Amino acid sequence: MNEQTTQIDVERLEEVAEKSAVQLSSENRGKNRRSPIERREDIPRAHRVVVKVGSSSLTSIESSIDEQAVRMIVDALGETKARGIEIVFVSSGAITAGLAPLGLSRRPKNLAGKQAAAAVGQGLLMGRYIESFARYGVTVGQVLVTAEDLMRRSHYKNTHRQIERLLDFGVLPIVNENDAVSSQEIKFGDNDRIAALIAHLIKADVLLLLSDVDALYTKDPRKGGDRIPVVNDPIKDLEGVQIGSVGAAGVGSGGMVTKVQAARIAAASGIPALVTSAQNITRALHGEDVGTWFATSGGRRNVRLLWLAHLADIKGSLTLDPGAVEAIRDRNSLLAAGVVGVSGTFEAGEPVSLRDPDGREIAHGLSNYSSDEIPPMLGKSTSVLADELGDDYSRELVHVDNLVVLRARGARTKLKK
Repeated sequence: MNEQTTQIDVERLEEVAEKSAVQLSSENRGKNRRSPIERREDIPRAHRVVVKVGSSSLTSIESSIDEQAVRMIVDALGETKARGIEIVFVSSGAITAGLAPLGLSRRPKNLAGKQAAAAVGQGLLMGRYIESFARYGVTVGQVLVTAEDLMRRSHYKNTHRQIERLLDFGVLPIVNENDAVSSQEIKFGDNDRIAALIAHLIKADVLLLLSDVDALYTKDPRKGGDRIPVVNDPIKDLEGVQIGSVGAAGVGSGGMVTKVQAARIAAASGIPALVTSAQNITRALHGEDVGTWFATSGGRRNVRLLWLAHLADIKGSLTLDPGAVEAIRDRNSLLAAGVVGVSGTFEAGEPVSLRDPDGREIAHGLSNYSSDEIPPMLGKSTSVLADELGDDYSRELVHVDNLVVLRARGARTKLKK
């Protein structure tokens, strides 16, 4: 009797198993849902939390890594993970941690110097985390990302798969921008927005943004400013607020401006955010009344539209007439008939800014035409364009599926430089 053998496609089986694991992981964690966490006191009930800590809370130019600060943060995260909450930790500090070993007395201004410091500092920082989290029996995994990893869909999916798999294994992912390879042109420059996008990527329940400032204030608290405990509407609630930039320590690259931007990104995509100090990390994770809470102002968003709103490298702009402005705000496609001007140089498929007659930005979108093709089309209906230029020019300039309407910052919100 002849034995029949079957060739097993091992790679195919692994691919199917991986796809199934990711799918189940996403379903079990509530794919495309709005966060169930509505108030800061609900944080202890969260299933998954993204925590971001800034450079000024972890490092200093003089002493490189602040051992006491690392221990405090690890203690809080280790205790939280022991309660069954999944943690993704976004850690700044790689560049500053590398300054002392390189004999540098200040943060480099040129890209090559920053890359060198990051290359040295990242290893030192991870070494401290590995050693510190071991006290809790927690294995950590390093996830280095660039802006491109969160802009391109294929890279985005790979980053998602990596973090999900680490969490499935019970590992605590530690995320940082890959300063050692990032180019100036595609660099975020801060980890706050990365944290907001990672929170969206993995469908976190809440985002904690921690620095050396305990909350958002109406103005400098030393000059009588009051804490803003809750932000329900980032336009009305922050009107007139003075928002500072990089702190006095001089080791970070963000400041309160980027934390507010990150909190708004998260809140607009269905994830509440808490902005407070690293000193408050334990109290924050236990849901105590600290910091400034950004309540959700929208649901989970399409990844492409989130990228288009907050990450896309805008190549040019289209100026719209009043009728087209209203059409865009009513969620309609942009037609050539409503465009009165074009500026910048861009190709078909690249992101552009849509502006009202006064130059105010109202939306971002992907142009169906290059900047060279658009001028002869301005102000003309689709039927006229078809007659004059052919059927290829009878479609919309920007399709509604590739368009995101922006909410402008309050006119009286002040950004202190």
